[in-house]
Amino acid sequence: MEQRLGAAALWPDPPGLPLPTIMDQRWLDAVFLHWRIPESSAARFMPPGVEPDVFDGSSWVGLIGFRMKGAGIGRGPGIPYLGSFNEVNVRLYSREPDGTRGVVFLSLDANRLPVVLAARQAGIPYVWSRIRSWGTPPGDEGGGPSGYSVSRFRRGASSRFSVIPDPRSVAGDPLSIHVTARFGLHSRFHGRTIHIPNTHEPWALHKADVHELHDGLISSAGIEVGGPPESVLYSPGVRTQFGWPRVVTGAHG
Repeated sequence: MEQRLGAAALWPDPPGLPLPTIMDQRWLDAVFLHWRIPESSAARFMPPGVEPDVFDGSSWVGLIGFRMKGAGIGRGPGIPYLGSFNEVNVRLYSREPDGTRGVVFLSLDANRLPVVLAARQAGIPYVWSRIRSWGTPPGDEGGGPSGYSVSRFRRGASSRFSVIPDPRSVAGDPLSIHVTARFGLHSRFHGRTIHIPNTHEPWALHKADVHELHDGLISSAGIEVGGPPESVLYSPGVRTQFGWPRVVTGAHG
């Protein structure tokens, strides 16, 4: 119990979400793998007006898989079929001069073509892929591996990764908070840098061990990593809501 309270104390208060709420989502069975990379490697991918958000002297690249469940417009109910799908993304971490933090997606693979096409119109780099997920939420005594496999219909990159969570552990260390307490994304849209805010409660984060890892998505995105990930996490999930985008002041493409 004390460990859980300690983890919650490190979690920053999410900023207020500017209205209107544009989307409501649930992210389930999330697997987080993170590698340390040079800040200069991340800087190449930052939209104008933001810079890499550094932790422990380094930037970090993440390979994240989860199951989208019941995504809906505004605060409405989930959209049948299109609102539930598997997603795997490769992401970096960003920061504005005023301290606003976010993520920068290098790629997002999803197995719903209409979702991919709609997101790409908004400047978000979705890729249509065949994605399979497996595993069950671990019980108190643990469980088997949970993971994702990705095979792109185009461009050829693929990935397969899984972890074995430790349900008795709570990941409340500063690095785990740094890569998961993210309340928005930075992206380019029609020559401008935008920030799309979101809010959610703290993830229920558990430490995990890599069970299997064969990844081509990170290198396909233009980042090279070596060795095993330094941070391996699992979460049963969280509910999140997105607010109206804003243009990042002073950013020029």
